[in-house]
Amino acid sequence: MTELVEPTAAQLWCDRCGEDAAVGGHEPCAVARTLEPPRYCPQCRRRMKVQVLPVGWSAVCVEHGEIRG
Repeated sequence: MTELVEPTAAQLWCDRCGEDAAVGGHEPCAVARTLEPPRYCPQCRRRMKVQVLPVGWSAVCVEHGEIRG
């Protein structure tokens, strides 16, 4: 199971809802992220192209590249 990921200093935006990560109330997002891939780039708030595969997922931001999980 994936551990809960709290926003870091480098993460300006919530990668699930796209809202400001510094503003509280992202506990539901952290819980949902244990089962879901990110939807928004945590650095620039752009909606990412997400592909879910049987062995994991990949999310691509046009500005910041790809992350996998």
